[in-house]
Amino acid sequence: MRVLICGGGVIGTSIAYFLGQRGIEPMVIERTGIASAASGKSGGFLALDWCDGSPAEPLARRSFALHAELAETIDDEWGYRRLDTLGVVASARRDVRSFRRLDGPGWLAQDAAVHRRLGTSETTAQVNPADFTGAMMRAAIGVGARLLLGTVTGLVSGEGGAVRGAVVDGQEVAGDAVVIAMGPWSVLASRWLPLPAIYGLKGHSVVFRYTPEPVPHALFVELETATGDFASPEVYPRPDGTTYVCGLSSEAPLPVDPAAVTPDEGGAARLRAMTAQVAPALGDAEVLAEQACYRPVVEDGLPLIGAVPGMDGAYVATAHSVWGMLNAPATGEAVAELIADGASSRVDLAPFDPARLTPLAADAVRTEV
Repeated sequence: MRVLICGGGVIGTSIAYFLGQRGIEPMVIERTGIASAASGKSGGFLALDWCDGSPAEPLARRSFALHAELAETIDDEWGYRRLDTLGVVASARRDVRSFRRLDGPGWLAQDAAVHRRLGTSETTAQVNPADFTGAMMRAAIGVGARLLLGTVTGLVSGEGGAVRGAVVDGQEVAGDAVVIAMGPWSVLASRWLPLPAIYGLKGHSVVFRYTPEPVPHALFVELETATGDFASPEVYPRPDGTTYVCGLSSEAPLPVDPAAVTPDEGGAARLRAMTAQVAPALGDAEVLAEQACYRPVVEDGLPLIGAVPGMDGAYVATAHSVWGMLNAPATGEAVAELIADGASSRVDLAPFDPARLTPLAADAVRTEV
């Protein structure tokens, strides 16, 4: 059995790995490159229980456990480690030291206050997202997957209208099933499949050459700027000697070509200024990357994972929002079980059924830049 997976991000590569583990031949079809979008530019933050109380709780808890298992069983390196996570307040207009409840890292600004512990090494962790996605693709190839670089421009119909392949750069590629896992660009598949509207939310990030001492923490900051604006930057030191900072969003429209994604003008400078207010040495460090990406979401905020209604052989896995890196392993495992066995045994996919939302009209999808 061959399954075509449209999208070489962390969701697509994870599906390929778990399909290969079951003896199914996966083919990942990718337009731009592995981890070229959000899977290469996200924070890589993992949390055991931050989805608790929502329908995504079982998915997140299973995936957090799988991240630890994969780090032990796959012979590759992607910066996986457990870490403590702190809530920080900082203000350019008020003295926030009265909010201090815990001692904070020495590299924070003197007037930044650590007010609570959000997670410990038992409940929060991190990966380098590009490295993890690349490692999952390599591991998938090790169990029989193939990578095809090209743009999916249509689907191939078999007997009774079942999906039995994809058109890639004008050429038909046969498959027994097709999985749409293209992040926010999965909306393009609405031209061929009854999928709901899928949106992209733009976020900016900066990567610094900076290693905090003595112990790194993930930081979630509540920041008041000198102009009275409020922001929520997130700070993730990594084992490779870099520190990643994100937390600036915009409503810029999603370009049709993923390669056309660029930071908004002035976005990186604003993020650097916010960083300097929270951690001066970090804000003054060398900048290695100024980047932007789009997180996929749908109307109700839950992922789309499951069989496409009324289309035999078609599946979708996207709209994980900020939790794509966290939930990729459990999504890959569940989709592999769904295709191979007809159902997922570890996670109930009913809350993520694409049929719960109204399909987008095919002529509503923009196909030109």
